[in-house]
Amino acid sequence: MREPISTIWNAAALAALARQFVAYVGVSLAALAVHYALLAGLVETGRADPVPAALAGYLAGAVVSYGLNRRLTYASDRPHAEATWRFGIVAAIGFGLTWLIMAGLTRGFSLPYLAAQGLATGVVVFWNFLGHRVWTFAAPPVPSLSEEPSGIR
Repeated sequence: MREPISTIWNAAALAALARQFVAYVGVSLAALAVHYALLAGLVETGRADPVPAALAGYLAGAVVSYGLNRRLTYASDRPHAEATWRFGIVAAIGFGLTWLIMAGLTRGFSLPYLAAQGLATGVVVFWNFLGHRVWTFAAPPVPSLSEEPSGIR
């Protein structure tokens, strides 16, 4: 018995989503390397407290993330003028989540900063993936044609 086309399409769509998420994780690892290097460098040299250091790292990682995700993960052709402000909004929400989680875990629960950052990263990675997939880098909507051409009667 053959599978219904909806089942095959759903399996294909899920496989494509999984491949895209794997690409996102690869890009995220590069961005995280920048993020964590800056975080640890600032904290370990005494130049910054863990919370602002985490936020500085987040911003540096966002720059890496934008370029690589635009090209590799989402293969977006959305104009930069539109994609960058969208990316900024999704990243700003992730930034706020990072701040809340880092402050809550390091100051409120006295968790070591790297453990707190690991938990924050786990939450924010899913937020960012979904936000960029459905909004930042999604293909712009195609205008639909009306039944009656405008201006012609």
